[in-house]
Amino acid sequence: MRIAIASDHAAIELKATLVDWLAEQGHDVDDLGPHSAESVDYPDYGYKLADYVGEGHAEYGVALCGSGIGISMAVNRHLGCRCALVSDNFSARLAREHNDANVIAMGARLIGVETAKDCLSAFLSTPFGGERHARRVGKLSNPVSSKELA
Repeated sequence: MRIAIASDHAAIELKATLVDWLAEQGHDVDDLGPHSAESVDYPDYGYKLADYVGEGHAEYGVALCGSGIGISMAVNRHLGCRCALVSDNFSARLAREHNDANVIAMGARLIGVETAKDCLSAFLSTPFGGERHARRVGKLSNPVSSKELA
């Protein structure tokens, strides 16, 4: 699989570890930065990752920042991305199975390396459940106003 990964400065060490681990697992990894611990703004890297995955350059994306919250918000602004913030194996699996997430977000200050690997392993090995979930997931890429739902 081709997997893109990006972070902010708070997650640079976790990103480097996951880049190596993913490559060891046989994946092609595109590290979109940053490449130093110098302070950067997470939206810049979230948008870069979202464009990359949304345009089809990678099958999946990994978004990392201190909490995972900010970068996941940035990624989710792209209609082609469904980014799920996860912190355990179960939420990572459900993100794929129920929500067809194509980007996983994690907080480097909140989870350890082994938990991050476990989340990523579950995310990458879980297929989308389809059927009843497909209609709901389709609405994420084609949003409607709440006024249209009345």
